[in-house]
Amino acid sequence: MEITTEMIKELRAATRAPMLDCRKALEASNGDFQKAVDWLREKGMATAAKRADRQTYNGLVELYSHGGGRVGVMVEVNCETDFVARSDPFRILAHELALQIAASSPRYIKADDIPASELDHEAEIARARAKEEGKPENVLDKIIAGRLDKYREEVCLLSQLYIRDETINVEKLILQNVAAIGESIVVRRFQRWELGENISN
Repeated sequence: MEITTEMIKELRAATRAPMLDCRKALEASNGDFQKAVDWLREKGMATAAKRADRQTYNGLVELYSHGGGRVGVMVEVNCETDFVARSDPFRILAHELALQIAASSPRYIKADDIPASELDHEAEIARARAKEEGKPENVLDKIIAGRLDKYREEVCLLSQLYIRDETINVEKLILQNVAAIGESIVVRRFQRWELGENISN
């Protein structure tokens, strides 16, 4: 895959790693942004990624109501200092995350939060669907893995494509803000309500 200047700039903005190292990371990861971030982290070059280990006790709870009160969202976003918590960029990010939750209905923050039993159930559905579609037995595992990846992208906030720019996911949006703001940022928890939805869901 060709590594473009734009890809290098984007990775640099998210990690603050030197341009040459960003190029090496993208080359080593075949252009995969998240793998490039991980590569830089392993080499100790990604300052934004390293911030993820810092304590985040400050932040805010963002409330958002959509569609004349038909959908409501509450999301807790944390950062390291009260100074950043009161800043406009941080407040804007928290609002964007609330909008994302309202529009895309995630159920979890990250893929690790999905219960194994739920993934097993989704795998069974994917297998049955693939068999019904007449897919050959030797490719079933790949098809199931692909459908599980798609499922994770749909139900996990950090994996979802950002509603305002589908070239990045929410995790990348947060990483970009970490680099710009200079502090670790964590989505602690969220809740989404929709008028008339089944309470047992």
